[in-house]
Amino acid sequence: MAIVERLFEVVRSLSFTSILALIPAAIVLAHVIPYFLDPYGLRSYPGPFLAKFSDLWLGWVAAHGNRSVTVHELHKKYGPYVRIAPGHLSVADPASLQEIYAHGNGAIKSEFYEAFVSIQPGLFNIRDRVAHSRKRKIVSHIFSQKSVLDFEPHVREYVKMLLQQWDRLHDLALKGESGSEGEGWTGRDGKLWLDCLPWFNYLAFDIIGDLAFGTPFGMLTACQDYAPVAKVSENYGKDGSHGEVVGLPAVQILNERGEYSASMGVLPMWMRPYVKRYIPWYSKGNVAVQNLSGIAVAAVAKRINAQTDRVDLLSKLQQGKDDEGKPMGIGELTAEALTQLIAGSDTTSNTSCAITYYLAANPRVQKKLQQELDEVLGNDDDPVSNFDAIKRLTYMDAVINEVLRIYSTSGIGLPRAAPEGGMVVLGKHFPSGAVLSTPTYTIHRDQETWGEDSDDFRPERWFEREPEKIQKAFNPFSFGPRACVGRNLASMELQIIISSVLRHYSFVLESPEKELVVKEGFLRKPTECRVGITRRNV
Repeated sequence: MAIVERLFEVVRSLSFTSILALIPAAIVLAHVIPYFLDPYGLRSYPGPFLAKFSDLWLGWVAAHGNRSVTVHELHKKYGPYVRIAPGHLSVADPASLQEIYAHGNGAIKSEFYEAFVSIQPGLFNIRDRVAHSRKRKIVSHIFSQKSVLDFEPHVREYVKMLLQQWDRLHDLALKGESGSEGEGWTGRDGKLWLDCLPWFNYLAFDIIGDLAFGTPFGMLTACQDYAPVAKVSENYGKDGSHGEVVGLPAVQILNERGEYSASMGVLPMWMRPYVKRYIPWYSKGNVAVQNLSGIAVAAVAKRINAQTDRVDLLSKLQQGKDDEGKPMGIGELTAEALTQLIAGSDTTSNTSCAITYYLAANPRVQKKLQQELDEVLGNDDDPVSNFDAIKRLTYMDAVINEVLRIYSTSGIGLPRAAPEGGMVVLGKHFPSGAVLSTPTYTIHRDQETWGEDSDDFRPERWFEREPEKIQKAFNPFSFGPRACVGRNLASMELQIIISSVLRHYSFVLESPEKELVVKEGFLRKPTECRVGITRRNV
């Protein structure tokens, strides 16, 4: 105590100019001293020089939208262990999945997830294990296979709307017409040319709007990225009150929020309020967080005021009770609805777009999939596939799984903090607080598991490789107690969308030499996918 008091006396005796001169030295020491103290035992592991001393290296990488690829290149250089932050070790070994994310290992989600909280913590971003178990008990039954099948007619309804819109544009394209500059479609060479990404966004948002809130956002009808957004009041969690409702581009908001939170989440907690306030890019991202909350607030208010008997995700959440028989309050209810909105729209649209790209880029695979669909659905006049008819199509499953593997919608290593007493991963002990993760993008390219051509899109590998081995390295929905609760719904949606679209149309890339450009926030997202569409005679 005497030493501390003496230090304060020394500081008080310094001039303002002297104190300013000491600030850079203090910042350097604050980063260098922990490196030598090595509280998490990570100093011996390789990685970028700056990452050994500061979280800012990973924050910079995340903010530039290429975290998964950057970390993958580091693993190719250094091997299975890479230190990507002072307290964070990336472990690129399929076996580490079973240990870092396993049931009962005591690990918790790291402080990374605090950056994704708005309104209040939801199933995705809550860190407390007991609180998460309570939420999961309430939510999990909603996404059981039986419950998901009740949603099938609604999914099929919006897929039909997408087909009708593309048919309409296709007919206009055959007449040589083109859309306005804002619409972005044109007719040429007997094909309809457009960017399919916005359309899959419209589809996914309308589906989840209907399933979660009982009414679509109307994007497919309007052919526009639009959603009502409410200004969230400070008392919302108590009384459900909110401010003015305005129309804003929901997909854009979702993208900006993902990029912001993924970058903010890797920064130290003490730094976050300052970068949010003083760095314009982060300030803009924080606005996106608030607007995204406003989408859920407006949708929940509209649904509750409608007083309908319609069974949807929100009504099932309202019926949910915890172990004490207590229902969710308005704040918690909206936070969970927001979680479903994000998860149900983002992953479906991005993956549907990526599948379309890989099929257009690989005509052989596209033709083989269409042959399978024609054999099974040849006598069905309905353009939208019935899930019961297509849920066991082996080649379609291989195509979807191969895109989930090589594209890796969720490619980053989801960070887990070692519990009190530490944890053992691949025979190595890590003390309490050490952050560990397994990068999905990298283990999806593990050559021992997937073959020497693991960087190539080739669905046939799913029939050639050892099933048990590849399943242990396949991680599109995460693993363990925090795995994606909506996996059944996502799988059903993808199967219906892809089978219906590919049975109805053939696709070619507008620029075959151009690779799919991806920008990463929390998820990896295509920036566009321009294709030529021809209607098939089925």
